Amino acid sequence: MKLTKYHIDAFTNKLFGGNPACVIPLEEWLPNELLINITKENNLAETAFFVPEADRFHIRWFTPEIEMDLCGHATLATAHVIKKHLEYKEDRIRFTSASGDLEVAFEDHKYVLDFPSRMPVPTSLPSIIEDSLNIHPIEVFQARDYVLLYESEDDIMALEPDENKLKAIDLGHGGIVCTAIGRESDFVSRFFTPGASIFEDPVTGSAHCSLIPFWKEKIGKEQMLAMQLSDRKGVLHCSDCGDRVKIAGHAVSYSVGEIYLD
Repeated sequence: MKLTKYHIDAFTNKLFGGNPACVIPLEEWLPNELLINITKENNLAETAFFVPEADRFHIRWFTPEIEMDLCGHATLATAHVIKKHLEYKEDRIRFTSASGDLEVAFEDHKYVLDFPSRMPVPTSLPSIIEDSLNIHPIEVFQARDYVLLYESEDDIMALEPDENKLKAIDLGHGGIVCTAIGRESDFVSRFFTPGASIFEDPVTGSAHCSLIPFWKEKIGKEQMLAMQLSDRKGVLHCSDCGDRVKIAGHAVSYSVGEIYLD
């Protein structure tokens, strides 16, 4: 069996920026163990697989460790593959997924993700996370992910969480997103995933399902520009739509290859 593999940089308009994802089209679903092994071999934070279904596509996302319930950058990368490489003619792609129905539209040369909103609520911080932080947040919230609010963008840039300490906590599908008001954007963030093969995710679309309603309530804006301040950096154009959020960005193709499964 031969599969085509696309390596895409998402939430960026230039190579080696944003968040890389592998995208693999399938004619039918392969066993989960094989999907995990392919993802491990790809050695990126996420690999997206998709299968055509009538007027839409069924999408699934895998890290080298687990299947995820939602992934923004790999969905954007998949839309890029379907539109640019597979020459999809419609202006909107519909997906079925573990997080329900999702859509990606094409507007102003950007891919616009339509995702569920996940408003975080106040909570306390587990001692394992607190002890791992060199700078402590001023407020703590949680939805799928812990959302840690900081005083400034400088604090976000200066964060150095202790990865070894955080290995002791199991957050399931979730992670730790640290956020503050931005200097050149409405807000900034960084995202950490304890126990994952890649500790700091370069650009995390799914975390913005919580960050968008959170910052809409804080600053009163429905349209916001966000930046994720990893080494690769990413730019996300955000809209709060009530029970949904829209997250827009660019994508570029890095490579196309073949996988041989005997």
